[in-house]
Amino acid sequence: MSKSPKPTWTRYKVLAWLGGAATIAYICRNSIGVAEIEIRTDLGLDAFQMGLVMGAFQISYALLQIPTGHFTDRHGARKSLPVFSVIWSLATAAMAAVSSLWLLLAARLANGVGQAGLFPGSTNTFAKWIPERERALVNGSLASFMTLGTIIGTGAGGYLASRWGWQWMFAIFSLPGMLWAAGFWWWFRDRPLDHPSVNNAEAKLIGDNTPATGMADDGEQRNWLDVLRSPATRWICGQQFFRAAGQMFFMTWFPTFLRERYEMDIVEAGFSTMLTQIPLLVGSLVGGGIVDAIFRRTGSRTASRKGVSIVSMLVCTALVAGAYFVQDARLAITLIGIGAFFIGTAGPAGYTIAIDMGGRHVATLFSTMNMFGNLGALAFPIVVGAIIKETGNWNHVLFLFGALYLASAFCWWRLNPDGTVFDQIKPKNNAEAR
Repeated sequence: MSKSPKPTWTRYKVLAWLGGAATIAYICRNSIGVAEIEIRTDLGLDAFQMGLVMGAFQISYALLQIPTGHFTDRHGARKSLPVFSVIWSLATAAMAAVSSLWLLLAARLANGVGQAGLFPGSTNTFAKWIPERERALVNGSLASFMTLGTIIGTGAGGYLASRWGWQWMFAIFSLPGMLWAAGFWWWFRDRPLDHPSVNNAEAKLIGDNTPATGMADDGEQRNWLDVLRSPATRWICGQQFFRAAGQMFFMTWFPTFLRERYEMDIVEAGFSTMLTQIPLLVGSLVGGGIVDAIFRRTGSRTASRKGVSIVSMLVCTALVAGAYFVQDARLAITLIGIGAFFIGTAGPAGYTIAIDMGGRHVATLFSTMNMFGNLGALAFPIVVGAIIKETGNWNHVLFLFGALYLASAFCWWRLNPDGTVFDQIKPKNNAEAR
């Protein structure tokens, strides 16, 4: 009697492809921070102007979250994701040739345009390719690929910028996205059944993952404004706004913080920034496991999603507060690095709560939450640039850094995680109902 064939694991090759795209995107997105001083000096800019440059990415990135998601829904990930990758790669190459503030701003905005569709497209793909019981691991893994991109972008970026200049750094980092676009288009298929490597066993394991559409769970037709009407949505978006704003410190100003507060050179600052990202990467994987384990044991969203996030954010606040009083560079980096681990453990809960409470409109809630998170990431570099320009005091920035995580914990504390976001919308009065 012959054995039944085993699944071919092609779905995890899909994860590897999308993880590769996330790594490349984060290299292109975040390598600017390690060479910020050289770029600012060569182009004759001040700290506030560089804050605008680093924040410009988030403007187009945040505003195009929902439109690019609709584009992927219409054309499929096989066609749309390579287009997005080519756009952000060309924009990264353009950064190597800029000669003024306005050209640099334009290149950063274009980079945001290309990358805006990556994660809505990835989420769309996971919904079709990954069975429900495996999605937490996949989402945690994708977050780790993002952090890996930041590690490479700051570590290798510091080396390339010091050896050949920041222009060559951007030129080199623009190449992998072009190669990825060609390879992904050739290998990937939007439907698992259309892929030659998917056998019947894997197709059965994946199942029919066509997302539900139509009416909300309460029978009413919902739109984007209805999502915003819910108090739960506002707290979900709030926690993401503050957490993403704080995490943006590592991706923009942190190398400059190390160079100016602790007098590090560019290579040392890039390497130290890379070291703080490793705990963030590990925390993303560990956090997903902890959240799932607590939920399996208790069946409680409050204990798992809400509890883990509040504890993580409060611990992170305490560690950053400790770094405020530390003058030794190694000890400060250690404290902030441990804090980064707890930033990572809170991340999976934020994504999971959007799935838990989105009802039949998970994509809408997730895109809305992600948009607000990127608005926070937009604001933080600009505010830091203004603080440094006016005061030159990095202690103020550390205070702000810690306060953001305290605010995220407050939003989680206020959130009622039970039911869907639509369950918490106040009923319309009689006049509105008529």
